[in-house]
Amino acid sequence: MTATLQSRSGTAADAVGGVLPAAVVRPVTVPDVVAVLRGGGTVVPAGGRTKLSWAAPPSSCDVLLDTTGLDRVLDHTAGDLVVIAEAGVRLADLQAQLAGSGQWLALDPPEPGATLGGVLSANASGPRRLRYGTARDLLIGVTVVLADGTVAASGGKVVKNVAGYDLGKLYTGAHGTLGVVVSTTWRLHPLPAARRVVVVDLADTAAAGPLALRLARSTLTPTAVELLAGSGEPARLVVVFESIPESVRAQARSAVELLDGGAEQDELPEGFGRRPGGADDLVLRLAFAPAALPAVLAALPAGAAVTASACTGVAYAALPAGSGAAALPGLRAAIAPYDGTAAVLAAPADLADLDQWGPVGDALPLMTQVKDRFDPARRMSPGRFVGGL
Repeated sequence: MTATLQSRSGTAADAVGGVLPAAVVRPVTVPDVVAVLRGGGTVVPAGGRTKLSWAAPPSSCDVLLDTTGLDRVLDHTAGDLVVIAEAGVRLADLQAQLAGSGQWLALDPPEPGATLGGVLSANASGPRRLRYGTARDLLIGVTVVLADGTVAASGGKVVKNVAGYDLGKLYTGAHGTLGVVVSTTWRLHPLPAARRVVVVDLADTAAAGPLALRLARSTLTPTAVELLAGSGEPARLVVVFESIPESVRAQARSAVELLDGGAEQDELPEGFGRRPGGADDLVLRLAFAPAALPAVLAALPAGAAVTASACTGVAYAALPAGSGAAALPGLRAAIAPYDGTAAVLAAPADLADLDQWGPVGDALPLMTQVKDRFDPARRMSPGRFVGGL
């Protein structure tokens, strides 16, 4: 145990999917992380703990490794639009620091308190993924500590350096099952100078599909196209343009013409970017072929609240827990023909045995080989990933 490593016994507040860790450690240096992993036992990394429910409960958790002590911005080269920051840096704090240089990391997941490591490990994103992509697209370098304590790095500080990209992509969305992300290098973007928003009221959610298709086939370049449809509330399509003032004004006017209506405004509407649902709901992340949005919406049970990135094939749905759990297998079967998946992001405690990921498909053997290569003893977040990996 290093001198800087903080450790305490786990409490009920530290439980991951109902699994209580024997100990919680908070490293503040990379050697601290190495020491933890070389100490043996099963380890579950956690940052801001905003997305711990996004993966299945671990089969074992001897140590909950709290990465929030790794909270340094190591380098920001504004001229190159590159930043290097440790995994425990809060995304909101990084954005505030970058704003002083007129820049930002173009990721906008809505979870308050999210850390860079957590965003990467969950591959979390928000509405602006339409224009900028996801964490996988913006990450240009990563340093990780493997299950045996080996420190490995790939990628680099220069955007054009493509060496090591595979390692970064491998750890994106891995939910801590391959090791611990300790440092990240990102490509940045200038902050947009202006915004213009077009809000279209919809008679029902099905109307969003054809309108999104019009936008996708047009020459317009929206930052986001979001469907907002709360349970029992009117549905709206929100189209966001962010660029120089002349461009956003012209594009917003063109969008109103293309969509046969809509109200222009400068501010984002209430609820934009939030995930639907509350503590008593079953919250799902749906992924599918973008053109299949109408079919996916039609497959949702009555009473679902939905937000959807209408041009990227990603949606979030909140279902009443009891009926939602019963409807989940049918929903997965209905959207499967559209390359559709439905992963459980949150569920009440009495639904702890719910199938988190759904059918895995033919990729499981390859994923098993990767797990065997990086974590042969199954110590890192065991059972958290698809297929029980």
